[in-house]
Order: sequence, then structure tokens, then C-alpha cells
Amino acid sequence: MRVDVVSIFPDYLAPLDLSLIGKARREGLLDVRVHDLRDFTHDRHRTVDDSPYGGGAGMVMRPEPWGEALDAVAASGEGVPHLVVPGPAGKPFTQQMARDLAAKRWLAFACGRYEGIDERVVEDAAARMPVSVVSLGDYVLNGGEVAVLAIVEAVARLLPGVIGNAESLVEESHEDGLLEYPVYTKPPVWRDRPVPPVLLSGDHGAIAAWRHAQRLARTAERRPDLRHLAAALDAGRLDVRPAQPADAEEVAVLQRACWLSEAVANSTLDIPALSEDADEVRTGFAQWQTWVVRSGGRLVGSVRARSSTETPGQWEIGRLMVAPDLQGRGIGRALLAYAEAAAPAGTRRLWINTGSRSAANLRRYRRAGYRTRPGEGRFAGTVDLVKDVPGADAIS
Repeated sequence: MRVDVVSIFPDYLAPLDLSLIGKARREGLLDVRVHDLRDFTHDRHRTVDDSPYGGGAGMVMRPEPWGEALDAVAASGEGVPHLVVPGPAGKPFTQQMARDLAAKRWLAFACGRYEGIDERVVEDAAARMPVSVVSLGDYVLNGGEVAVLAIVEAVARLLPGVIGNAESLVEESHEDGLLEYPVYTKPPVWRDRPVPPVLLSGDHGAIAAWRHAQRLARTAERRPDLRHLAAALDAGRLDVRPAQPADAEEVAVLQRACWLSEAVANSTLDIPALSEDADEVRTGFAQWQTWVVRSGGRLVGSVRARSSTETPGQWEIGRLMVAPDLQGRGIGRALLAYAEAAAPAGTRRLWINTGSRSAANLRRYRRAGYRTRPGEGRFAGTVDLVKDVPGADAIS
């Protein structure tokens, strides 16, 4: 990824040479270029600001140097950058926004100062390139440099290869709208404070359940604004019912909507869920226990499961899907729990399969206590994930 930053204080961006971000720059994973806005002025005093039209306190950054600076940045590469303008009037910066920006090839940042940048600069840039005005929070800073440091670090650490252990990205606050669970390390007892016993139990399913409960409790206590009803949905609160033959057409449409992103992520259209017609979906109802979720009459989610015909004691879960506009609200997590709870007596292991490059799915399943099995999954280009049922003998 290439990142260009325009500022009147280019030395402010020096921390981007430190730690993992600096390492990513040195390894060529991140190309950061910092530009001094004053280099695009033409008077002896290198003036970048003036008094505001209409009166008022403070100064406003002039459009001429900004226009020339952004022209020069845009002309220095192929295509156009996605311009990010930090400012208190922007959209709140979130982890989802960080993920969206991490998918861009080229980002540019405009660091405002004083009372801000002349509004025409943003309007002019928006006619030539994508522009996002972004707020770091409900407070005012002296300039955009602090926000850029935060945004660049949040975005860059999501790039492949920047974080040594990519799985650590799965277990972080805000990754699915909830705060992170508390963490502990050695010694097991410190100043008469023991580590929670469940973390020493070796029961991965119980540990995953404890951590999820801690995330819900911590979010409710510290950030109740994040824990909206949908984020804490219980499977029992959903309108879940067995799929009927008449549901097949809607399920087929939902599959296309949900698996298109999987096709893009895995660079293949050879995914059964994408190509099945309603009759094939209906046939699947006879082979799998399938459940659907409706909201206001609309079919918004589905999951299916069955006992393995090859591995005794294995309960296989598949086609877990939620309408794209409702994803991120806990519905998929509740559906997965519903399918797990439907496992018959004697089940020893839960199994699920997803694309090897379906990063979002892998995050969700690992959060739910699943572990990736080594090697290729049951189907080409996929991986299998399994979770042992607590108290049951493990399947080798």
C-alpha cells in the first residue's frame, strides 16, 4: 500500500518510522511519503492560511497550496488515491472503516490546521478522487497529524505481513463490535489474585464461551453504546424455524448475495452456493437439517447441519449466512450457536468448512472456539475447522 501525507509539520509523522509500521516500511509492505504543504506556496513567507470570509476567530487554510499539493500527489502515481481528511465534522473512525481503507491500494491524507481547510479543496478533490472526511472522536485537536498517525497505524497493521501472528488480529476489541476480553499471563497467582480457573482448564470450548461472555459484559459496562440489541442476540430470540420447500427460492437468492464476497475473496466462482438453483436448494433440504430466520417476513439468514456419514460423532455445520445488510449484528453468531445446540446426543466434534482466504469467516469461527485443521479442507481451496464438544471423547 502507498500512503501520502500532506502537512505543514512533516516531522510530526516521524513515528511512522518506528515499531511494526516502520518495519513494514523497511520491508516494502508500506510506502509512506510525507509532503510539506509549504513547498506548494509561492510567496516569500510561504503562507498557507488567511482570515475567514464572514468573520470569526482563527485562520483558515488557503485552497491554492492545497490544490497544488493534491494535484502533485495524484499525478505521481497510477490511478488516483483515496483521500482521507481528518476533521471533527467527519464520520467516526471505526475498526470497520480501518478494514475498508486497508483494502485500498493508495491512500492520501490531508492534515488540516487552524480552523480547517477551505471547503472548496474537499469539493474539488471529490470531483477527481474518492474522499472521506473522518473524525477520530468527539473532541478537537490542533491538527490532523495525530489523527493520521492513529489511522495509518490502525490500517497498516491489517495489511498482510505487517503483524507477525495474523491470528492475533482475530482476538481484538471492535473486530465484531464488542470490546476485547481480559487477558492474563504467568504467574498463575500474583498478589493473591489468581488467573480465572477456566483459562487453566485446557477446555477450549469453555474458554471460548468464557471469553465471549466477558466481551459482552465488558462492552455493556464500558461501552453500552456498542452493545445494541442485535449485537447480543440470543438464538432463542430469533425467529428460527425449519426450512420449508417454499423457502428454497429465497434461500437461493440469499446464497448468491452472501457467497459473492466469498467468490471475490477466494478468486473463484466454483462455489456450489453461488450456482445452485431453487430445485437444488430444495434437494439440500432433504439431505441436511436446514433452518431459516425471518424478520418482518423477510428471510434474512439460514444455516444447515447434519451428522457426518464418514466420521462417527461429527456434527457438520454449513451454509451459515446472513443478509449482507444485517451482517455484524450477532445474527450469524446466534445461528451458529443454534446449529451447534441441535447436535444429537453422542456428538463429539463440531465441523465447519470455509474458503482458505475467507478471512472474515475464519475470524468468526476462531472466536467461536473452532481451530483450523492442517492442510487443505474437504473441498479444493478450503479449510476445515473443528471444535471438540466439552466432556466428550475427542475424535482423532
